[in-house]
Amino acid sequence: MAIRPLDPLRSIKIKLGVLVVAATSFAAALTWLGLRVHLGPTRTVPLVIVLSLVLTQVLARGMTSPLREMKAAAEAMAAGDYGQRVTATSSDEVGALAAAFNHMAEDLASADRTRRDLIANVSHELRTPVAALQAQLENMVDGVTEPTPAALELSLAQTERLTRLVTYLLDLSRVEAGASALTITRIDVGDFLEDCAQALSMVEAAKNLRYVVDVTPPDLVLEADAERLRQIVVNLLQNAIRHSPHGGEIRLDGYPEADDVVIEVSDDGPGIAPQDRERVFERFARGGTAPGVGTASGGTGIGLAIVRWAVDLHGGHVSVTDSPTGAGATMRLVLPARAHPAAGVSTTPADT
Repeated sequence: MAIRPLDPLRSIKIKLGVLVVAATSFAAALTWLGLRVHLGPTRTVPLVIVLSLVLTQVLARGMTSPLREMKAAAEAMAAGDYGQRVTATSSDEVGALAAAFNHMAEDLASADRTRRDLIANVSHELRTPVAALQAQLENMVDGVTEPTPAALELSLAQTERLTRLVTYLLDLSRVEAGASALTITRIDVGDFLEDCAQALSMVEAAKNLRYVVDVTPPDLVLEADAERLRQIVVNLLQNAIRHSPHGGEIRLDGYPEADDVVIEVSDDGPGIAPQDRERVFERFARGGTAPGVGTASGGTGIGLAIVRWAVDLHGGHVSVTDSPTGAGATMRLVLPARAHPAAGVSTTPADT
């Protein structure tokens, strides 16, 4: 490890000045000492040059060691090793560069983990319905299973699952691309939630769930992008459906709160553990269930991340709260009643 006595100095210019002064002073002192002890110029001058070079090398090596570490770390990262870090102990510009390099390395490591999670999640999510659909169709072709309405319904369910995953991935690509335009229109909250619930109840009929829509007042309206709002509510509903038991109930409540409109989607499933309630909105994260109620249900880990993105575009926020019944979880969506998108989001009125 390089000796770094100049680390406390806060400027590379000061360090270079100290290096020059130290080398010059050291050379002058050695020259005086050599002449004083009568070594003679032929022995004093070479000795002074060698020792001055040694001192300069020691000090300069300490100054440039972070640069060498960055070179080695960059080569390692080019080979796929994102665990390399640089010793950033100096207070000058090189130290700041080393700290920035470490921050960049952390971001690259995080991006690499996200990429690996994406591949693992998508591979797993695709493999399950594809394998089930393939087995079902092979059984029909081989005559093992008759193409009855029930068998076709199972195949259709797997196809819908694949379609939902592809939709999630397309939405995620929009997030990555920074798509942030909203088409604002006035939305009747009651009718809108009824339409969403009816559409999902037809697609997800296997669980025989009950959908309760309660909007107060009945004429509650909201200014938002209808497509994005449907994306939000449908993802929240699909999350509730996935966690609900067979024959359970899903509630959709809407009501005003100050200058906002609150939409809540509640289920009577196992709930979400308090420590995971913020993390479930991160990409590829899967929240654990509440204590004592078993393990988490499956999912892509994409839907709720898309929900947060779309909510942020509208200038609102989404969170997980306790269900009023004490069982399950409630996704609480808060949006401005009058359109107030986030900074940098362009808006256009809907064609009438």
